[in-house]
Amino acid sequence: MAKKNEDSAGAGLSGRRGQAARNDETILEAARAVFIDDPNAPVSAVAARAGVGMSALYRRYAGKEELLRRLCHDGLLRFVGEAEEALADPDPWRALTAFLGRVVDADVHSLTVHLAGSFTPTEEMYEDSLRAAELGARLVGRARECGRLRADVVPDDLTLVLEGCAAIRLPDAGRTRQLRRRHLALLVRGMDTAARGDGGGPDALPGPPPTGEELAWRWRR
Repeated sequence: MAKKNEDSAGAGLSGRRGQAARNDETILEAARAVFIDDPNAPVSAVAARAGVGMSALYRRYAGKEELLRRLCHDGLLRFVGEAEEALADPDPWRALTAFLGRVVDADVHSLTVHLAGSFTPTEEMYEDSLRAAELGARLVGRARECGRLRADVVPDDLTLVLEGCAAIRLPDAGRTRQLRRRHLALLVRGMDTAARGDGGGPDALPGPPPTGEELAWRWRR
């Protein structure tokens, strides 16, 4: 999983290989910060933030588009890893809500909000996106079947929930995390059939649900 790879970048390596892995992690962290702040920023801004020369950056990435692909693919793999871990939980509602919290904390969907349509995805990314959609649908299906998730919530609703949380961003990272978690809690309450105190069912959601086709257009150039 990407999560484990990120946590252990350079671990167990020595000499040039270890330094190269650490440099790559530094470049990716810098690129993430730079492009979320300004998707139109040049790669020179990434090199400056990472404290490396342009030659060091270009040895790893041919250009900005390749760097953007790597960032978004890593985020996609993180989503897949978190979903797989959640599906191992026998409690469907706990699995779904914990999964949403971990994905929000990992800030995976900031990349979607800011970088969608700025590069051409690879076939491998497309296949991994199908895997992510399959896992997300399984989490939603289990939570609906156990009766806790309202019946009219679809997997693509959760995509918008996660993107909405990612849109919350303040200069203080800690406060950003608090407010994202608060917003997520409000949205989860709206999806929980047990949240109404009067014993009645949830009111119908307005409008038709989002579709995968509606959300996929953003990734087309």
